[in-house]
Amino acid sequence: MNWRSICLAGGVLSLIGGLASFSYGGPSWAGWTFTLLGAAAAILGLVPDQLLTIFKIPELRKKILITLIFLAVYRIGYYVPLPAIDQVKMAEKMQQAQSGALGQVLGFVSQFSGGNLSTACIFSLGIMPYISASIIIQLLSSGVLPSLERLRKEGEAGRKKINELTRYLTVPICLIQAVMIVQTVMKPDDGMGGGMGLAASGYGEGFDLWWFGFVAVVTLTAGTVFLMWLGEQIDEYGIGNGISLIIMAGIVARIPDATNSLLMDSVTGRLKESVFTLGGATGDISFEKLLVLLVLFVTVVVGVIAMTKAQRRIPTQSAKHVRGRRVYGGTRQFLPMKVNAAGVMPVIFASTLLILPYFLFNILYSASDGTLGWAGTLANVLQNHRGWVYNLLYVVMIYVFTYFWVAITFNPKEIADNLKDHGSFIPGYRPGKKTADYLERVLMRVTFVGAAFLAVIAIIPNVVSSELEIPPQVASFYGGTGLLIVISVALDLVQKINSHLVMRNYPGLTDE
Repeated sequence: MNWRSICLAGGVLSLIGGLASFSYGGPSWAGWTFTLLGAAAAILGLVPDQLLTIFKIPELRKKILITLIFLAVYRIGYYVPLPAIDQVKMAEKMQQAQSGALGQVLGFVSQFSGGNLSTACIFSLGIMPYISASIIIQLLSSGVLPSLERLRKEGEAGRKKINELTRYLTVPICLIQAVMIVQTVMKPDDGMGGGMGLAASGYGEGFDLWWFGFVAVVTLTAGTVFLMWLGEQIDEYGIGNGISLIIMAGIVARIPDATNSLLMDSVTGRLKESVFTLGGATGDISFEKLLVLLVLFVTVVVGVIAMTKAQRRIPTQSAKHVRGRRVYGGTRQFLPMKVNAAGVMPVIFASTLLILPYFLFNILYSASDGTLGWAGTLANVLQNHRGWVYNLLYVVMIYVFTYFWVAITFNPKEIADNLKDHGSFIPGYRPGKKTADYLERVLMRVTFVGAAFLAVIAIIPNVVSSELEIPPQVASFYGGTGLLIVISVALDLVQKINSHLVMRNYPGLTDE
């Protein structure tokens, strides 16, 4: 009996112990300890040999360890509270707003920023200001500002300068967002929505309010700048994209809470009795519903991986060059065009744009004391994420922003000119304008399929939450921005680990 069999057997027994602890009312810490240890041991017993090989390479092992340490530091920041904020009142307010529009906005923003706006901690803003600055700089360097466009084409030196400008732009964006959040949180609650009145006792007015508000703004700004620095350290000394890993860690860290809300009874602390029954009451999680969720999750993940890696290969031919008695060139290559070239950005843009009209109509309805009924109706429609009107608008906006984002990030004329400069061409099309027109036609068709994929993935959480009657925080793991980000980052991480393994003549993680 080898060590793998021992780990697998111990893991299964530990998982059974954790399940028994949850079922019969044992201490929650014991149940989670048995469950986590059992899962780790079972995975260790089932993992392929390629995964264990990565720990045989000292350099790769060091990079993975450094990355894990930096991510642990990031998670520790969640437990460092902001000064002068009443944490108890904050938790109560966020619990009340969880099912409303405010809770949906906070959850959405936190999901792709790596932060958590529903708790008053030093990393509440996450990496969102840096992401905003990166998007702004990328848009400006796509032909809006010629100086930034020239920098983008200067290679490594230009990229470093653009990164430096992005860091500088992050600070004012962070200050603006921090001021808005701190003002809303600490300003006294006047009943008109001007503030939440969450300042600790004795700090709700006068000089103390302004002073500790200033300290909170500086703390939030410093927290985001520290996360930005942390991501750069992971890029330099760890493995993978640091910013992406921070966002991914923030999404994955929500899995225990989502699992707890799905399976555990908040009153007794045990597993819900409906888990072991067939056809539970409305809103309960039954055994067959749990199986459906499991199969659906695996299907969605496999589909997202396939579409994320899918590409349209355009054949290219390099021209032959005769030098003396030798013939160079003439090789046949491929120009890869990703089906999901826009990534997760269209979903983020569409979700953000649909949030703004809700607040606008809600403000109009409140300001008119209910006389503008149409504004209240539109606000309710835009708040109902399960309604067909919201989902239809969502799909339309995703298509619009997918074509918009691909148009500014993929320039067919520039690609055609590069092919011409390197002596390559697409068989059947003249270099120059004919090639650019062909690339644009292919791009439009491929983008249509990519936009359809993003639209389906974006509305899956709404459909799952509505039809299976499960909490939205659980349904969010079946699609949307969270799943796209996690899978994209995981695929990128596997690719970088494979490069280290192949360089040392080891089989890659995805090799059979």
